[in-house]
Formats: sequence, structure tokens, C-alpha cells
Amino acid sequence: MKKATLGLFLIFLSHLGFSQELNFTVIINSDRARIQNTTVFNTMKTSFEQFLNGRSWTTDEFRPEERIKGNLLITINDVPQVGVYNATVQIQTVRPIYGTNYESLLFNFADRNWNFEYIESQPLEFNRFNFLNNISSLLGYYAHIALGIDYDSFSSKGGEDFFEVANDIVNNAQQSGRPGWVQSPTDRRNRYWLINDLYTSSVYAPIREAYYLYHRQGLDILQIEPEKAYENMLEAIRLVAEANKAQPNGILTITFMDAKGDEIAQVFKNASLEIRTELVELLLEVDPNNARKYNELTKS
Repeated sequence: MKKATLGLFLIFLSHLGFSQELNFTVIINSDRARIQNTTVFNTMKTSFEQFLNGRSWTTDEFRPEERIKGNLLITINDVPQVGVYNATVQIQTVRPIYGTNYESLLFNFADRNWNFEYIESQPLEFNRFNFLNNISSLLGYYAHIALGIDYDSFSSKGGEDFFEVANDIVNNAQQSGRPGWVQSPTDRRNRYWLINDLYTSSVYAPIREAYYLYHRQGLDILQIEPEKAYENMLEAIRLVAEANKAQPNGILTITFMDAKGDEIAQVFKNASLEIRTELVELLLEVDPNNARKYNELTKS
């Protein structure tokens, strides 16, 4: 009987392992804060990683190797009083490319204005319909953004349900009055505008389709059908340019290019001159600050 019970328990544990979707590493840099006792940041790191990686965010099954890998880079800029922190956050996620060992940078976003209260050993709970604190709201928000963009890259607009939750988190967090959650005309690179472009605005819907074309219909088949892959990836950039033309310099356009710019400049080196020529024309419209990098594509 004990062996049977143990067997059932192990099966149960194995199913729990399948359900955790995220594999994030949290890195905390407190150098700017210049405080003497930094041990709190060790427990903070552990607490934040457990919040992100230790719960189920979906009802889908994930094998350990399928979990979404990411980094959460937190820079503590100031500690105005004990337990209160002002920080910036860099969020990055990667996506494995089918049939290769390559991991493509999928999401790269800088959140420049986060203040929060943290007490060691405090439990972190999450509720999509209520603002509990500025830690669980921010971490829950980016967990769903990461899931949504990852799902978008595997199926056309597959991340819709996750963006809906992220939108709920923003709506509930606005009552807190904390920066980053509101429709600020002076800060268009915040959490409000990111989910607005991903979920609410129809103007940027083509970029969500671009995530799918570029990755699932592009990079994933590049080794076996290069001509088709390059054409699909070029079409993805056309869609990004379309959205940018309708509303220039949107946060989603910038976020897409921040993640993909260097990769595009490398991957397209083997494309035909015709494709490279059109690609560079589009990139110079969408991301002119990196013109030198893109112009190299037509010189090879």
C-alpha cells in the first residue's frame, strides 16, 4: 500500500513539474543605493524567483525544457527609507529555435520607474482582479506579458488570453497611484502603454502577427526552407513598418526592434540581394538610429 501511495505521489509531483511555465533568473544590483546591509537582496531575489517560477500561470502542460527562460534585472536606485525601494527593471526572454541550439531574444524591455515596499519573509500572493501590492502586480504583469509574446510567436495572436490578464492588472493597479500604471503623456514607455499597444490598440495588431511570421514561419524553418523563411520574415518587418507608419515610434515597435535588431542584421546576411535591399529600406524607416548596422546588409 505504501509503495502504491508513493507511486501516486510521484506521479502527482511529475504533473506539478509539467505545469510551471517560467524559468526566470532574478538579478538584483544595489550598487547605486550604497547601503551597508545587502543581505535583504538575497531573500528578495529568492522570493521574486519563487513567485515567478513556482506557480502555474496557465492550464497548459510544459515540460522542463519547454519553460520560458528569462532574466529580470533589477537595479535599486534608492532606498528612501527602510523597506522602501526605487528601482528600474530590465525584462528579457528568449525563445528556442526549432532544430537548433540557438535561442532568439524575444522580449527586451526597460521599465524605468518602479517603487515598492518589501519586508523579508513577506508572502507574495497574486490576484488578477485585485491590486495587492506593487511587487506582485509588477511581477504578475510581466509574467503574462512574457507568456503572451511567447505564445504569439508560436501561433497567430496566441497570447490573447495572457494580454487580457495583463490588461486587468494595469486597470486594477491604477487605483494605487503608483507610476508606470497610468496613461501618462510624458512617459509613453511604461506598463500602461505596453499593454495598450499589445492588447487594446488595433494600430499595432500587425506587430503581433509579425512575432508569429518572424519566428514560427521564419526562424523555425530557416534551416529547411530558407527562401520561404526569408520571405516570411521580410513580411514580418513589412507589418512592423505598417504599424510604425500609422503611428510612429510606438512602444511596441521600439520593443520589437530592441529585441530583434541585432539578430536581423546577422540572420539576413545570407538572404538574396533583392530581399536584403527591401529589408534595409524598411528598417531605415522603422529604426533609423541603427542605420549603419542595417546598411551593412546591402554591402555584402
